[in-house]
This record gives sequence, C-alpha cells and structure tokens, in this order.
Amino acid sequence: MNQYVRMIVVLFIFSVLSGAVLAFSYEVTIPKIQEQAQKDLEASIKNVIPGITRYEQVEKEGMTFYIGLDDQGNKKGIAFKSTGQGFGGPIEMMVGYDPKEGKLTGLQILSMAETPGLGARIQEPAFTDQFKGKSVNDPFVPKEDVQVITGATISPAGVANGIKTALEKVTKIYPVGGDY
Repeated sequence: MNQYVRMIVVLFIFSVLSGAVLAFSYEVTIPKIQEQAQKDLEASIKNVIPGITRYEQVEKEGMTFYIGLDDQGNKKGIAFKSTGQGFGGPIEMMVGYDPKEGKLTGLQILSMAETPGLGARIQEPAFTDQFKGKSVNDPFVPKEDVQVITGATISPAGVANGIKTALEKVTKIYPVGGDY
C-alpha cells in the first residue's frame, strides 16, 4: 500500500473514532447539563422572588415569565430574563417584579463577560441588592438613582439600561396594580 494512501486511511479512522467519542460523550452528558441548567433557573427565580416554593411558566408577547407561588398558591411576583449591553458583551439577568406594588423584588446576574475585579462586580450583592424595592417608575440612571462601581461605569449602566428597557415592555403586559 502506498504510504500516502495508508496515511489517509489512518487519518480517516482516527477522525471517525474521534467523532464517535465526541458524539457519545455529548449524548451521555447532555441530560445532566440540561438538569443543571433547570436547577440554576429555578434557583435564580427563587432568588429574585423571595418566599416562593414553586413557579409557573407563562409565555406572553414573545417573553417568558415565571410567576412565583408560595405554599398556599398565592402569587408572590414575576420573574423574567433581561439583557443589557456591558463592556465585555451581553449581560443576561433575572429580574423579580411585584406588579401589585410596582417594585422590583430582586436581581441576579445569570451570565456576563465583564472584566474580572471591575465590571464583574455587578454580580455581587453589594451591587444587585440596590435594585430590591426599587419602583418601576424610577429612571434607572447610573450615578443618579443607580450606584455605579468605581472604575466600571459601562457594566452598571448596561444592567440599569437592560432592566429599564425590559420593564417598559413588562409593565405593559403586567401593569402596576393589575392582576397577574
């Protein structure tokens, strides 16, 4: 057998084996990855709507909402995902909203690629806790009613803008004082 033909056959066999190993490992790990993603989603919903034990998923006008319920089935708030633009790319966050009060109940950063030590501090409670109890009618302007992080103004502004933009749509679907 020609040396080149043998090399091509060996490379083909290694390529097929590598593809099979990758496909097998994907099939084995994907259920666990999906299970972990579901657990992370539930944890973030429970984090932004305190006091809930379960939630119902609702689709409205192209958005997904998670209505938080307590043990007795009382509605405690709504959670929804929002995205803002940060320095390192999109900032995905889970926002808790109480339509009865017209206030935010919590904020959790789900994913971001901000600068470690600066913009990445937006996921710390020192930053996210300032949004709890904030009215949906607040302007969400950095350095005015939203505290920024020294040395990182783009990331906090991205979070504030992402929340404000989403709230404009969410409050039309679930107006303040309305039923949900």
